[in-house]
Amino acid sequence: MASLRDLGLSEYEARAYRALLDDSPSTAKELSRSSDVPMGRVYDVLKDLERRGLARSQAASRPKKYVAVEPEAALDRLLDAKREELEEQESQYESTVEQLEEDLDAGVPAEEGFWTAVLGPEESADLLLERLDTASERVIAVAGGPTPQFDVGEYGDEVAAAFGRALERGATVSVLLGPDLIRTLPGAVLRRYESELADHPNFEVRTTDRVSGSFHLIDGKEACIEVPNPLTPREPFAMLDLKDREFTGDVRETFDPRWAEAEPLTTEE
Repeated sequence: MASLRDLGLSEYEARAYRALLDDSPSTAKELSRSSDVPMGRVYDVLKDLERRGLARSQAASRPKKYVAVEPEAALDRLLDAKREELEEQESQYESTVEQLEEDLDAGVPAEEGFWTAVLGPEESADLLLERLDTASERVIAVAGGPTPQFDVGEYGDEVAAAFGRALERGATVSVLLGPDLIRTLPGAVLRRYESELADHPNFEVRTTDRVSGSFHLIDGKEACIEVPNPLTPREPFAMLDLKDREFTGDVRETFDPRWAEAEPLTTEE
């Protein structure tokens, strides 16, 4: 059940405000009796209610009397205060994350020659998105056949969003697609990439028939290789992540001439 305490009031403040709604104007002594707030605390409670804009006092009266602000106005003020509090906390958390990123990055090992693998569509998507979000220099995406990375649905949308974030960080994103993949995709998918990413000067999509498989190269030091499900090729069966500059460099040497000879991709309505 909803409570005024959910919006930041103490138990005594909530009791006092509700009592004022039922019996205004009230003196501090009267309010102490009707709300069960101890007399030794009631003045502090009333001061806090006034500070929050939930109560008003009649200073000219002797003894001083208090009235409750209408519930709609009071709740709006409590909500605004809670929003400000959450925004301040969000800013503090963001600052903490920035500081921790610098501290933690300083201690990250090179991990050369390290590889990992995950099984299943969700796990594969999570691993790829995690690695794409580390890119700061160059992302090379290659897809020669059906793959969920460029399909309709949440996975494809999240990969497109990850490309966008990489571009925002200053990375270059190059996407090389095979004609078999292009023929299987609805036109809306390619137009989505075109409308969301194509205008960026560091994003480009090309096509060639000299491409197969599906993989991503990240910053010249890491390769994410997708293993499709043999029964449903549009679903990933597994994702391999290999951190090896030599291997990634060998793949890049194969990619570069095929990228050079590939044609820019155009879409038609």
